[in-house]
Amino acid sequence: MTELNRTPVPATLVAIDIAKHRHEVLIEAAGHQRRRRLTILSKKAEYDRLVEIIMAYGGPVLIDFEATGDYHCGLAYRLLSAGFELRLVSSVALARTREALHNGWDKNDPKDAQVILHMLRIGATQRCVDPLAAGINDLQELSKTHEAISKAKTETWHRILTHYLPLYFPEIERFAGNSRSDWFLALLERFPTPSSIMALDRESFMEEAWPVIGRKVSKARLLNDIYETARSSTALPVAEGSAAIAMFRMVLAEVRSLIRQRDQIEKLAHAILADHVDYQRLCTIPGIGPIHALTILAEAGDLRRFGHHRQFLKFCGLDLATCKSGTFRGRTKLSKYGNARLRRALWMAAQVAARQRDNSFRDKLGRYTERDRHDADLRRKAVTALTAKMARVVHAVIKGGAEYRPFFERPVPGGRTSLCVGREGAQATL
Repeated sequence: MTELNRTPVPATLVAIDIAKHRHEVLIEAAGHQRRRRLTILSKKAEYDRLVEIIMAYGGPVLIDFEATGDYHCGLAYRLLSAGFELRLVSSVALARTREALHNGWDKNDPKDAQVILHMLRIGATQRCVDPLAAGINDLQELSKTHEAISKAKTETWHRILTHYLPLYFPEIERFAGNSRSDWFLALLERFPTPSSIMALDRESFMEEAWPVIGRKVSKARLLNDIYETARSSTALPVAEGSAAIAMFRMVLAEVRSLIRQRDQIEKLAHAILADHVDYQRLCTIPGIGPIHALTILAEAGDLRRFGHHRQFLKFCGLDLATCKSGTFRGRTKLSKYGNARLRRALWMAAQVAARQRDNSFRDKLGRYTERDRHDADLRRKAVTALTAKMARVVHAVIKGGAEYRPFFERPVPGGRTSLCVGREGAQATL
């Protein structure tokens, strides 16, 4: 979210164009007619040299740069440790400004440094929050690693469902359950084909598979159904010792390993955040579990810095935007100019809350879609409204310092939602 931040005058302005191995630096100091241009390598000695050069100017110093991957993190932390004030430039705003200033689309590092300096001078910058200095670096690493492992697990799980099972055991899919069913993967790893099951008699199969599937209701009936399914399977006649089945087992072992890693991260995250007050308050909101709460704290940091919930909505990209020019008026829709991971976490939390019983999110969804329950576009808009509501509730709970208090909503003629509890409860359930 680019905003106008006043630049104190006189101040030494430093613009840095970040790259992987070298950074272009442009310094404009008060009382100096010419700007100073430097090239800094990604080395500790070079960072120390840059700090000494900037300190030699004296007075207030503002440093601005465009975040490029994670290559800026080391330099940013070094500059913050030296006591300098850092600001960020939006990549989109930088591109638009460069095209407007130079009337062209060509770019290079020195030109980008000039544009960054111009944006710093006019105050079109963002706040710079260093995760290590803010104390949320561990949370961000946990959240991002969990997301990467979850994506890899989902991809591998879909590969099993759409490739391996249709070839080697298509009928077994009806016993799959959800992707957390490790017993199903363990059973497939031991019996990857119907022929591996039919090689044993019924009693021997049940005896060998009994400890594999863990604790289950009606375990004997389940194993009996699996045995009968294998008897009438249409799977390809592939030998259990073939290379194809070896690859199948390798993929099964991979997805089981990813599930164990994901569970380990979830336990570690809960252990770290168990005594965190904001984490405990977030977990009281319908639809928000440990991982969603972890993502919110990791991506948003301290929500108390947002003076109004509209600022938080804009940070998430949940603010409304309309393209208007003359008599033309486009559709009003989400801007999505914000933190995508945070927006996705709030959207998923709203989906979960809408499926739970007796909460204001489910009630709002019902009122929004009562005109036509089968209208997919109307339901999509309703879920978007629930996501914005979830963001407002999250901001209110953290900033107000009160746990979520459930209440029931009712529509009023003005179109707004009346609050059926006192002021304290209303602040945490906007």
